[in-house]
Amino acid sequence: MLNVFRAISILEGLSYLAILCVAYGVLSRDLGFPIGMTHGVLFMLYLVVSLAVAHKQAWSLKIWLPVFLASIVPLAFIGLEMYLQKTASTQDSQAEPT
Repeated sequence: MLNVFRAISILEGLSYLAILCVAYGVLSRDLGFPIGMTHGVLFMLYLVVSLAVAHKQAWSLKIWLPVFLASIVPLAFIGLEMYLQKTASTQDSQAEPT
């Protein structure tokens, strides 16, 4: 479930950057609607899956709130991905038998 969330996080972050490119005129305004709809779906999926992962991983509000804020701040998904990658590798090392 964590790997699915990581993929959604990256896609949502990239779609947010694409919307900003449309807003600042880097991309054509004609792309605003399809990119906006895609971003909206990914954002809602991000919220739902982040809550599911938070429940499964037993994250406190101190962990989940920055995860949520990373969906609002541009480029924050990169830092979040680094944190989640560290979390996933820690879980993998704990799961390995000694």
